[in-house]
Amino acid sequence: MNDNTGKLVLVIDDEPLLRTLFTLHLKRNGFEVLEAEDGQEGIRLLREKDPDLLICDMRMPKIDGLGVLKLVRQEKPQKPIIMISGAGSINDVVNALRLGAWDYLLKPLSDSAILIHAVNSCLHRVQLEEENLKYRRKLEETNNELQASLAVLREDQEAGLLVQSALLPASESRFGEYSFSHFVIPSLYLSGDFLDYFEIDERFLGFYIADVSGHGSSSAFVTVILKTLISELLRDYKKQQDRMILRPDLVFEYLNAEILGAGLGKYLTMFYAVMDKVSHKLSYSIGGHYPRPIISTGNNFKYLTGEGFPIGMFDFAEYSAECIEVPDNFSLFMFSDGVFEVINEGNQQDKEEALLELCVLSDLSIPSIKEYLKIDPMGGLPDDITLLLLKRKEAYGS
Repeated sequence: MNDNTGKLVLVIDDEPLLRTLFTLHLKRNGFEVLEAEDGQEGIRLLREKDPDLLICDMRMPKIDGLGVLKLVRQEKPQKPIIMISGAGSINDVVNALRLGAWDYLLKPLSDSAILIHAVNSCLHRVQLEEENLKYRRKLEETNNELQASLAVLREDQEAGLLVQSALLPASESRFGEYSFSHFVIPSLYLSGDFLDYFEIDERFLGFYIADVSGHGSSSAFVTVILKTLISELLRDYKKQQDRMILRPDLVFEYLNAEILGAGLGKYLTMFYAVMDKVSHKLSYSIGGHYPRPIISTGNNFKYLTGEGFPIGMFDFAEYSAECIEVPDNFSLFMFSDGVFEVINEGNQQDKEEALLELCVLSDLSIPSIKEYLKIDPMGGLPDDITLLLLKRKEAYGS
């Protein structure tokens, strides 16, 4: 049963008996009622009392029902109004509904329940529209708050991008006979991929590529931590002659403990290597990184051997180091696994073979590799894509 307590209905009709009958039915159902004997009186009460609903006769002196309806739509467009007529003309129905009547009843009413049902239906519709309006306003407020939050986040991301970009090394650098070049293309605003190369001293070069689990700000944050931890090792070597940074396996053990201890809920795959510029020997460890780096010696291209656990995933992880001699005609391609997302081949083995072929066909330069991969950052990428390329002088002929 509807709770009509406090609901005020204005009945406008020039027939006293009908007004009284309507008033009786409405009051029995809990409504409060105002009566007006013509349209002019009805408009006055509408303006003074602001009833919840109007019931208005079509045929009345001074101002008829359509006149009242037009004024209601002008002054109170959301006010529900039910039109009643004894003429039964279809034109009256069409005109009333066209002008904004909520319902139309014919008199005499055979059952008072018809009237009460029409009134309750209109008031229920008012309630639904009010709730819908509140919902839309709330949604608009939420959307405005979201837009403001996105603007702040965008500013934060822009700041984060500047920080992350500042942490990356120069896109091209040469250290004696060895040169580095690279690109990092994030799938989102910030990247979970990271790389770096640096002089440990006059004899040794250190470099790595890492891929943090996930994407976006949280993964990018881990790359900052990684940079900091490696920088600490480098500082310890230069100040205290702590040689850990020359041992890729020990570096991984240290990083694994630090990332686990930070409780970030993130892990990373990584390839870290140290190049001896005097003996031309490369020491490296692979910490779950995939694909493994591709080594080129002349016309021979192959994946480096070695494997290991990701960094920051298991406290029992152990790591080993490999060592190879570097010939004059030497290149090393280090990719993140996002490269496989843009290689349109069959299974994973096909993708690995296609990546080898790409390195064979390229002219050993970043632009040519990008061209072969057909990377379009503006088109959106399913994953971050990163390449670090190391070459010995003879490999690029200068």
